[in-house]
Amino acid sequence: MIDRYLTPEMKALWSEASKYRAWLRVELATMEAQAKHGEVPREAFEVLTQRSEADPLDEAFAVRVAEIEAVTRHDIVAFTRALTERYGEEARFIHHGITSTDVVDTAQNLLLDEAMGLIQADVRALRGVCRTQAVAHKHTPTVGRTHGIHAEPMTFGLKFLNWMATLDRDLERLHAARERIRVVMLSGSVGTYAHVSPRIEEEVAAAWGWQAAPVTNQTLARDRHAEVLSALAILGSTLERIAVEIRHLQRSEVREAMEPFGKGQTGSSSMPHKKNPILTENVTGFARLLRGFLVTGLENVALWHERDISHSSAERVILPDATSAASYATRRLTGVLRDLVVFPERMLKNLNDLGGLVFSQRVLHALIDEKGLSREAAYDLVQRNALRSWETGEGLRDLLKADAQNPLGEAELSAAFDLGWYLRHVDDVYARFGL
Repeated sequence: MIDRYLTPEMKALWSEASKYRAWLRVELATMEAQAKHGEVPREAFEVLTQRSEADPLDEAFAVRVAEIEAVTRHDIVAFTRALTERYGEEARFIHHGITSTDVVDTAQNLLLDEAMGLIQADVRALRGVCRTQAVAHKHTPTVGRTHGIHAEPMTFGLKFLNWMATLDRDLERLHAARERIRVVMLSGSVGTYAHVSPRIEEEVAAAWGWQAAPVTNQTLARDRHAEVLSALAILGSTLERIAVEIRHLQRSEVREAMEPFGKGQTGSSSMPHKKNPILTENVTGFARLLRGFLVTGLENVALWHERDISHSSAERVILPDATSAASYATRRLTGVLRDLVVFPERMLKNLNDLGGLVFSQRVLHALIDEKGLSREAAYDLVQRNALRSWETGEGLRDLLKADAQNPLGEAELSAAFDLGWYLRHVDDVYARFGL
């Protein structure tokens, strides 16, 4: 991911030095379990632990690994040789009995686990903003739209409540995907445990509070990674859903809400009046990326026999970029919703712009329930006047009053055109969320 779209946390997490620290964590955890069973010297483990704590792997180490890899053409071999240079001959006991993929896959899970934790925190923050706005606009009337056309009255807060509920489901998916990736694989070449006992894998997993992969074939099955990318892609679609709504509300013809526009900000190089929804358009772009990463993740599931590395080059890009994009886009949208500029007066104006057409269903029910008309007859009566209102701009209530076939009196029409009727159960919906 380019720096423009990196959060500080994700940039640090996916750095080369961070990757090598994760590799070393796997190697040392393996070595500790092996030392417990006398398979490697305990003293060597303790020396390496002390030296790694006193002199953590840094960017200079990453540069050295790259220099060695230019010759070896193998990243783990370059890594272990660089470790020997840095920490001494005790490093020869590292990587005993395990294979490269054991280290790479397990360490990658460590990084993914941390990345998913960051994203979960970001999503919880976004949910919190949605909750705040839902409460603030619990009784702010606005028009609901279907197919982009005015439908019936609702409250602006219900939009945020709906998004909050969706984010709850996103959090559930992120949690499940994170749990799926919290596995340790230390099974050796082609997954046979020929050179490393299964108990080593189990003890490392237990120490981390993770699970040992039940069976592998030298690589960790990539359906786990596809599940992570799926959760992120669905989160991206949630973010886009919210972003698209804000973009529509900011349209000049609507102007019910808009992104924050800072002092000194410009919207166009040529049109000084412009205020464009650039932040939410940016979020929409990230949602497209996240869905694209999922396609690659799904294609990574099928590998040749016990192992190939067709997934490797792709994962070096999509896993850091997908988690980084999800975190960045979530934080960006959180800022938009937190500082959203809302125009309740414009909402009320738009609600009334069509001369009461949004109350047509209430009139329909009054004709059926109170006057005994058949549904067909009632529908024809209301639709006839509603279509005339569309064409002439006359108010629906006035047209109904003038219609000789309309049996509803003044009081009954007033009740049918009462905005409060449409908002009377809002509190009941909020109560489901303890609000």
